[in-house]
Amino acid sequence: MQIIRDDCDIERGLAALLELDPRLRQVAAEAGALPLRLRQPGFEGLAHIIVSQVVSRASADAIWGKMIAGMGQVTAEDYVGLEPEAWRSFGLSRIKHDTLARVADAVADGSLDLHALSAETPEKALAELTSIKGIGPWTAEVYLMFCGGHADVFPAGDVALQAAVGMAFGHQVRPVAKAVAREALIWAPWRSVAARLFWAYYAVKTRRDALPIV
Repeated sequence: MQIIRDDCDIERGLAALLELDPRLRQVAAEAGALPLRLRQPGFEGLAHIIVSQVVSRASADAIWGKMIAGMGQVTAEDYVGLEPEAWRSFGLSRIKHDTLARVADAVADGSLDLHALSAETPEKALAELTSIKGIGPWTAEVYLMFCGGHADVFPAGDVALQAAVGMAFGHQVRPVAKAVAREALIWAPWRSVAARLFWAYYAVKTRRDALPIV
């Protein structure tokens, strides 16, 4: 199983993709440099992804800053030990707090080993993460890509990726997640690099950065 650790792995994956699917050569020519953006695996990385969902970067930064100020380090054990209503002072929604609390409990009691997910197959790792209520496929896939270093994950439910694939391949209507997932099969075992490629392509075409906040 491939693991992405640095820019050299991204370059190696991109070279392989261009051989697997020559259609991507024009996409790569327009996209420019691909982001690495790796974060250390563990509770803090997953928590940051959860906090950043469906809010602006400014709002995510504000919430995260309050969590750092209130906790020092964002660890599972410290989150479990928070006062019952402390999450409100961070600016978290009830739904996000409940998800973070479930993840923290699972990590603290040893039933979820976030570091070990890097060594598991994407299928098994995704199943473990999504078994926790509040963690959907997109959250799990983004964690595995940007914290676990998995090289073969493609978040087909990501709207920007759907739009980018549609633009690259001349679709009149944005393709749905299932169609994008089928399209991505040809890019195995480097689907995480393909996702980075299409996020970069989307940014160039729309002048909007849609890369997940991690």
